[in-house]
Amino acid sequence: MSDRPQRTNEYTAEPASDRYRQCLFEWLAAHAPLWNQITYRRRQEYFAEDGDVWDAEYTDLYDEYAPILGKAACQQVARKNSEAWRSHFRLLDNYHDDSDPTVTEKPSSPGYWGNRDDGYDLHGLVRNDLYTLDWDEDRSTLEFGVGDALEEKYDFEYQERITLKVRGNPQWEGDDARLELVYDEAADVLRVKHPVRIRPDNLQEQRLDAFTHTLGPENTTQSAAIDVGANNTLAIVTTTGDTAVYHARPEFDQFQALSELIAQLQSELPDDQYTSRRIQRVYDERGRKRDHSRDAAVKHAADWLLERNVDTVYVGDLTDVLDTHWSSDVNKKTHAFWSHRQLIDRLELTLEDIGIRVEQASEADSSSECPECGSKDVSRDQDEYRCHDCGLDAHSDVAGAWNLLQNEVGPMARPAALSAERGRDAPREGAYWEWNGHDWIPANFGEQSSSIDQTSISKPASSQPG
Repeated sequence: MSDRPQRTNEYTAEPASDRYRQCLFEWLAAHAPLWNQITYRRRQEYFAEDGDVWDAEYTDLYDEYAPILGKAACQQVARKNSEAWRSHFRLLDNYHDDSDPTVTEKPSSPGYWGNRDDGYDLHGLVRNDLYTLDWDEDRSTLEFGVGDALEEKYDFEYQERITLKVRGNPQWEGDDARLELVYDEAADVLRVKHPVRIRPDNLQEQRLDAFTHTLGPENTTQSAAIDVGANNTLAIVTTTGDTAVYHARPEFDQFQALSELIAQLQSELPDDQYTSRRIQRVYDERGRKRDHSRDAAVKHAADWLLERNVDTVYVGDLTDVLDTHWSSDVNKKTHAFWSHRQLIDRLELTLEDIGIRVEQASEADSSSECPECGSKDVSRDQDEYRCHDCGLDAHSDVAGAWNLLQNEVGPMARPAALSAERGRDAPREGAYWEWNGHDWIPANFGEQSSSIDQTSISKPASSQPG
């Protein structure tokens, strides 16, 4: 069962009564101190000479926290802590492996969930067999138990459990895994993360239910290449010459605006303080906005590829070019903004779930050679790409994807929509897409290749006093 693929449903919830709300928040607040004490003991071993984090003893802490959390929840905190340390050591191995430059910064050891002075993250865990989700058209609920001390304090009856009203519908069906509850203080919302383990033979069927199109085995299948760019999230070219570009500049500008706000807030902190709740709220908002637009772009692109019966996709692997890119600003976008590795992982997860095979191919020469004549006498400026030998005038990321695809499948016809600026070459029916905060919508191919004025970006809500 543990080998089954796991996917996560996400909902929001609210306690069914004030009594449950008070009990819930006391239960949530006890998780972080337990996590922090386990982490502290393991960090002591980690930084000690000849120490071993797995030798750290912590089960004595259960006597203090089990009356509030329940012993099973204590064990889930310890298990999640162990998972965090194992992930850290895997990243550390990748960082020290010269042949695997996917981890370019030395990973930090697992940290703490807040502190007593600034407050703790409200984050709870429930073992897979100790909660119940009941779905109903009118009232869906989540129920789970707490420790004996909380049951007594809040006068629970026999077998009574905390009851939450749940909003949202499960996208995935399978065997329940460990439930996570996270209180989003900035939005004043309790978020529920509900992982399920799915049978491999049922995974693709469930995933395809969320898409408009499916692969048609009776039709000729096509291949495509995706250029993961710095100014454009994705640029796609198919073997039939179809193109799609997902424009990213407004999202990056918003990301930068939030980064500058974080820096400003940090500069106003006392010398002995690095962060604050407000700073953390801005961090969370920045990551949430980035992940939302990025993940939506991948899903939108997946449906676009299915519509064209693409069954194989070649994705640009930036391993050879990340450290020596022509622009430090591009590297900042690729590492910090889009988080290249996470974007590739999301592409692989989504596309392979729906039956599209994903192959990574080096992008080392995709921008330095002309895809039309092979000349290296080329120049690029943001979206503009020009070959000085054959006169090719192209969109730089489309040219990169075209090069990538030709390297894998052989010579192919020039994509119909190639130019970055000529209105007469602009593709129709949404081959150029922009994010409106909720959906990817059709945009003019030419207009979007110019830089976006910073004043056109609305000020993020978290930058207001509060």
